[in-house]
Amino acid sequence: MNYKLVLRVVGRVMVLEAVAMLLPLVVALLYGESPRPFIFTAVILLAAGLILAHIPSKKHFYTREGFFAVGLIWLLTGLAGALPFYFSGEFPSFVDCLFESYSGFTTTGASILTDIESHSRGILFWRSFTHWMGGMGVLVLATAIVPSMGIRSHYLTQAETPGPVFSKLVPKQAQTSKILYQIYCVLTLAEVLCLKLAGMPLYDCFIHAFSSAGTGGFSNRNISVGAYGSVAIDLIITVFILLFSLNFALFYLLLTRRFREVLSSDELRFFLLVVAGATIFIAVDILPLYENIWQSLRYSVFQVASIISTTGFSTADFVQWPQFSQAILILLMFCGACAGSTGGGMKCSRVLILLRSIRRELHRISHPRSVEVVKLEGKVLDEDTIHSVITFVGCYILILMTATLVISLDNFSFATSFSSALTCLSNVGPGLEIVGPMGNFAAFSPLSKLVMSACMVIGRLEIMPILILFSRHTWQKV
Repeated sequence: MNYKLVLRVVGRVMVLEAVAMLLPLVVALLYGESPRPFIFTAVILLAAGLILAHIPSKKHFYTREGFFAVGLIWLLTGLAGALPFYFSGEFPSFVDCLFESYSGFTTTGASILTDIESHSRGILFWRSFTHWMGGMGVLVLATAIVPSMGIRSHYLTQAETPGPVFSKLVPKQAQTSKILYQIYCVLTLAEVLCLKLAGMPLYDCFIHAFSSAGTGGFSNRNISVGAYGSVAIDLIITVFILLFSLNFALFYLLLTRRFREVLSSDELRFFLLVVAGATIFIAVDILPLYENIWQSLRYSVFQVASIISTTGFSTADFVQWPQFSQAILILLMFCGACAGSTGGGMKCSRVLILLRSIRRELHRISHPRSVEVVKLEGKVLDEDTIHSVITFVGCYILILMTATLVISLDNFSFATSFSSALTCLSNVGPGLEIVGPMGNFAAFSPLSKLVMSACMVIGRLEIMPILILFSRHTWQKV
């Protein structure tokens, strides 16, 4: 393990995070607020980052170093991101600062804030900007703008990029990262413009665009998007969170006019089918609660898009909906968005591979001599990929059950404990009962908040980088 080079990468990312403090600092100054939380944090990160970035080291950097570096960087990034919250004095404890920071960077959107609108504009801006930074990936951003360190950067992005199969858009990973972030920035600015045209204040536009882009869900309003009561705003956010839920490789294919490949995407069709089916079922189920089918569809499609994209915005309190609708939303939390998107969950591609693997096993039992393969996007998947998907799902369920068990020590209902663990592990945000869209996570104990913070990071990095970081085999010399 090349620890010195890992620390150099950590240093570069810390410098990048220090530079990111300039935006909320400017916002604080524009609104006449104290810039000290961001100045103090920037100075600390810049000093530590520059020291680490200049550690002399050898340049061998492989898969193990990549996974180890990604896990370590995400833990330290969340820790550093909590400093502005702590220095602001607006949070009850440092554990709450950590919870809010990890929730931001992992694009979870769960919050301990009970009165969001009472907090300073600079802090709320930083809170949502962490969604934008974490959405596409901290290391994808670093790879795109930080000069080469003489290492194979695809080992970093491979460990950070969500999905069962990793692929580059172009041969060079740095160029791939730049293309991804160009698409990301254009879509974010397009949403800002659309929301502004729909009548949303400019500050609010950036807050909600950052959260939509990262599929995070932090809002500067206590009742989220529902505070605006606007059909146009609901529709704009619905469209954009669905766009950010798609594999960004599809946007590249569109730009290069490879339309047939986009239309033939298995994962895209599965994702759209799930969205359409869930929307119709919920709309019919909640129809008695609303005046007509159009109003029912409005709330249904927004909430389905918000949950499957793992954004977590809300326009209605779905805890008051029938149990059938709540059950569908829970299933959507498991499923999540597409691989290669900014969304969380297990990913539609994994669910699709799992379903096709089950179908293959059933066919093998019925026809022992037959040979059947599992395909995705028209390509035959090797057994290692299928095995990794099954392993991932097993680890996912095991971590979910363990987290639920620990959180249940707070003696809340099973629905609250289970949905809290699930929504954090899937990076969704709201859960059921007291952690519903109109609730928050303030009532949990420090232990539960730390466990849920760990679930957020594990879910965002899709388990393996964190397990590798804490595996004793990683620290052994080979």
